[in-house]
Amino acid sequence: MTDQPPAPTCVRHPQRPTGLACTRCGRPACPECLRPAAVGQHCVDCLRQERRDVPPVRTVAGAPVARASLPYVTYALIAINVAVFAVTAAQAKSLVNNRASALFTDWVLFPPLVADGQWFRVIGSGFLHYGPIHLLLNMFALYVIGRDAELVLGRLRYLAVYLVSLLGGSAAVMVFSQDSATAGASGAVYGLFGAITVILIRLRQNPNQMLILIGINVFISFSLPGISLWGHLGGLAAGTLATLGILFLPTWLRAKSQDTARLIGWVAVAVVALVAVGVTGATAMSLT
Repeated sequence: MTDQPPAPTCVRHPQRPTGLACTRCGRPACPECLRPAAVGQHCVDCLRQERRDVPPVRTVAGAPVARASLPYVTYALIAINVAVFAVTAAQAKSLVNNRASALFTDWVLFPPLVADGQWFRVIGSGFLHYGPIHLLLNMFALYVIGRDAELVLGRLRYLAVYLVSLLGGSAAVMVFSQDSATAGASGAVYGLFGAITVILIRLRQNPNQMLILIGINVFISFSLPGISLWGHLGGLAAGTLATLGILFLPTWLRAKSQDTARLIGWVAVAVVALVAVGVTGATAMSLT
């Protein structure tokens, strides 16, 4: 009588004898370590390797597509704007006349004070708002437009476009509206209007609705007193140019890889930001 050879054991659980095996790698595996496949069954190690071998799905901007992605950057920007407004309202002890607060006075964009060295106003003014209606209008637009723009561009690129748009709006105010005190996220929001328009064109979708919306808002900016026309136009130009650099410039320059395309996009955003900062700096020097 010959001895029977020992039954094979699971590669992940050596104490478990098994008559099953992975149809991909051929190694013995227990039922707990196997998963149904199109042909046969694969072990969990092979499934893990398959996931690593499959390239991630990306948007046209090169951002990875998450199955359940939330617009965290948009939510964070809204939260910051609301928090800053709450501070100004608390300091002024008024929701409507919050401009009387010390923070509002310190952050509002007034070009002669920027020329005196108060550069933080260039960014800080983009998080101030004249009363709750101004805040609600900008935050509603940011919520509606920002979610889709963040999904396509990815969080870092989206945040970069937002901040570059803010810088572009401030630069335009510095050049063309030197006697005004300007505040609000409108410049950055207009930049997102331009960004989402470029995204629609890149996706070969009809951008007419966004173009009409931009036209209406620009007309309102021209028509109503007290609205920062130049802040809106500067933000619109900066956001549009930055997004063109991300989505179209790599194709125009015939980038040979995804990494090169992403690098070109970041360089384009940086160039727009440097131009905005340079214009602001040159104007500030001319005011001294």
